[in-house]
Amino acid sequence: MLQPQKGKKFGMFGTIARWINQALLAVGAATLAVMMFLTAADVAGRYLLNRPISGALEGVEFLMAVLIPFSIAYCAYQRAHVAVELIMGRFSRRVRRVVDSFMTLLTILFMGVLCWQNMLYIHEIRASQMTSAVLRIPAWPFVIPTAVGAGVFVLNMVLHFFRIKSERTAS
Repeated sequence: MLQPQKGKKFGMFGTIARWINQALLAVGAATLAVMMFLTAADVAGRYLLNRPISGALEGVEFLMAVLIPFSIAYCAYQRAHVAVELIMGRFSRRVRRVVDSFMTLLTILFMGVLCWQNMLYIHEIRASQMTSAVLRIPAWPFVIPTAVGAGVFVLNMVLHFFRIKSERTAS
């Protein structure tokens, strides 16, 4: 289960963010399990029975479109992404906070645009009736997780921005 982050919880906003991230974590874990079993069954069928599962690779590709955006959003919630401290570690705490605030706002803007553009793209590929090559699965439902993941990423970054601001007022 998710552990609450250090610092203030920010009331209902923090609780909602935690619930959403727990849901993304559960869906991501289930998706990873399905990918694993599908791949194992495909390999076993190919080598043991000489009958691979038709469209297994395509299914795994679609499932990755669910897993990756949800994982990135969860990573943002946990603040577990890679950070380079080589240069920033040399600056004062105040300068680091200012840079962190600026980069967080820039990330919110970028991911907000990504979410918005993916929502437009969902309507575009739904109208075009794009499907997968082998299984003929409609492609548009698998763009939704990218939009959702980007939106939750924005939510997590807004929460982080408020944490940065509350640390500044506390010190």
